[in-house]
Amino acid sequence: MAAGAPGPVDSRESKGGLRAALGGLTTRGRSFLAAGVAAAVCAYVLGQGDLLRVGLLLAVLPLVCVTVLYRTRYRVAGSRRLAPSRVPAGSEARVHLRTDNVSRLPTGLLMLQDRVPYVLGPRPRFVLDRVEPGGSREVSYRVRSDLRGRYPLGPLQLRLSDPFGMCELTRSFSAYDTLVVVPRTEPLPALRLAGEASGYGDGRQRSLALAGEDDIIPRGYRHGDDLRRVHWRSTARYGELMVRREEQPQRARCTVLLDTRRIAYEGAGPDSAFEWAVSGAASALVHMLERGFAVRLLTDDGRAVPDGSADGFAASAQESAEAAGVMMDSLAVVGHSSGGGLSRAHDVLRGSAEGLLVAFFGDLGPEQAAVAARMRQRSGAAVAFVLSGADWGRAGGAGAPGSGTDDSLRLLREAGWTAVRVPPGAGLAQVWREAGEARSGALPGTTGFSGGWS
Repeated sequence: MAAGAPGPVDSRESKGGLRAALGGLTTRGRSFLAAGVAAAVCAYVLGQGDLLRVGLLLAVLPLVCVTVLYRTRYRVAGSRRLAPSRVPAGSEARVHLRTDNVSRLPTGLLMLQDRVPYVLGPRPRFVLDRVEPGGSREVSYRVRSDLRGRYPLGPLQLRLSDPFGMCELTRSFSAYDTLVVVPRTEPLPALRLAGEASGYGDGRQRSLALAGEDDIIPRGYRHGDDLRRVHWRSTARYGELMVRREEQPQRARCTVLLDTRRIAYEGAGPDSAFEWAVSGAASALVHMLERGFAVRLLTDDGRAVPDGSADGFAASAQESAEAAGVMMDSLAVVGHSSGGGLSRAHDVLRGSAEGLLVAFFGDLGPEQAAVAARMRQRSGAAVAFVLSGADWGRAGGAGAPGSGTDDSLRLLREAGWTAVRVPPGAGLAQVWREAGEARSGALPGTTGFSGGWS
């Protein structure tokens, strides 16, 4: 992503004109001015002409530097480019800065400074030597954040100084850029539990273009079509070769449900249960997209991402690629909700088509566990990863697991969910594999699910 200033920055562009330029006097310039005034006053009182000339020289020098620097027409254009503009938490992005001298005069010494949030690192500063007319300079710096979010970069500031260091003028470009830090994702094992996605295996879904011999919807013959598909009755009717439409495979669907209720999680920070759930949801949706599923992200407040279609699913592979970026951007800024229940998410799932449901829950009380259990009614398959606040809130995760979580897991399993407890610090690939083993009956007391996921 690249962004530049709308136009070149003129060294004379400043609110308040020359008076504002006087505010750019450095400590050296102010010292010279004060010393010159003091010497002139003493020379007047003592009647010393030589001292008066020295005082005037000291006082005039910084004023001359301010005037020359203000009236010099430096026109410098700046641009910024992020590579990449979307990075996982803990990864680095490189910011490239470019300055172009678009005036006919060479510049003096320039200091380039970019504003960045403190979580991305220290504020970068660069000193640029004289830039010839029509010349350019390029510099770069790295940013890194362990916290997901959207971070503004800019505005880019340019500081001009005179050769004596008496005055510095700062000009700001107006362009901003945004660095999106998305949750960390973990590669997940491809588990073939029951069927396959994207029109293959037992789990494929097809939409027939005909419902009987009389309901055929033909299309015109195209070069390369099999002549055995020619529909002669329609050919005779339309006077040109017509072929039968093939049945169109539909992409299997998957809903990734993220529980964001504040009361369902304890603790904060990159290693908290909520951040694990967010990272798990991101990893799951990326994995399912790679397996050919049409994926949507759903939160406990009933908001589905992407929301471009009626049911929240992308209609094509190209739309899914675009939706993946939208979902990751949403997970980059998702926070706790103030709601106390899962009823809104249940209403959305109740009105949608069947498909795989992968849920990441925090603490589930008896009432919310019952609501979550009912979400399984229309889903062809349902997998739940439950993060107990009693486990994650305990220092080091030591001690016996909470009995309330056991009751919630049992209720979910009785409703047909494949429910897995997530201990503190567990890897997502590990619990993902446990869900696959639960489907095959490796975990006792776990009810499997119908349908397929990979």
